[in-house]
Amino acid sequence: MTFRILLAAALALPSLAQAADAPPLDEVLDRHFQARGGLDAIRALDSYRTTGTMTTAGMTMPYVTEAKRPGKLRVEFSAQGMTGIQAVDGDSGWQVMPFMGILQPTPMGEEDLRNFRSQADIDGPLVDWEAKGHQVEVVGYGEVDGAEVVTLKITLNNGGEILSHLDSERYLDLKWQISTTMQGRPVKVGIDFGNFRRVGALTLPHSMTQTIEGMPGAQSFVIEKYELDAPIDDSRFLMPAAAGAKTEEAASAGE
Repeated sequence: MTFRILLAAALALPSLAQAADAPPLDEVLDRHFQARGGLDAIRALDSYRTTGTMTTAGMTMPYVTEAKRPGKLRVEFSAQGMTGIQAVDGDSGWQVMPFMGILQPTPMGEEDLRNFRSQADIDGPLVDWEAKGHQVEVVGYGEVDGAEVVTLKITLNNGGEILSHLDSERYLDLKWQISTTMQGRPVKVGIDFGNFRRVGALTLPHSMTQTIEGMPGAQSFVIEKYELDAPIDDSRFLMPAAAGAKTEEAASAGE
């Protein structure tokens, strides 16, 4: 028994040393925010639009993302003559997903809405994390995909968890490992960030690759254009009436 305890303690020492040697949280966050362009520039961004391409299952399709404070997000993509939309208006979410048989604007389920809302934070989870109800701690130094990183553990206010691996030289996001739920089951999602370039006052990724544990292949995103502080009407995020409802309204108005 004593041998097992000593062995367990010895195996734990490297990870403890990593945490002890890692810089304090405030220093990590400060360097991360400065690498992105500074807190003032991050907080000053009111909206953005990105256009690019998404490649999945051997198909490449165009997509557009629009985001606006507070908590509004819309993602639209097209393939095989069909257009999919997912959006949240700051409160409720909706979607049109003809690839899944959802042909009319339909409210999102609770699980999808929870996950989509977390993506609608323009600043990301680390900015003002305490006010948002998240928890953040430094895990320590390590290595991910051959690169040295500083890892932060982010526990979101919705119960999800992100391991954020920051490049130990630039302190920009290298990889996220997200623990969440899909269809009622716990899953792990990986997101790799790359091709960081300056856009206005901010440094932003122009490529991302997403993998989902237990699912074959990956989704690759190439961002061709950022439009910062783009004028976006709030109606873009609101769920439109279904075609059937519009027809009934028109008929009622004509009576």
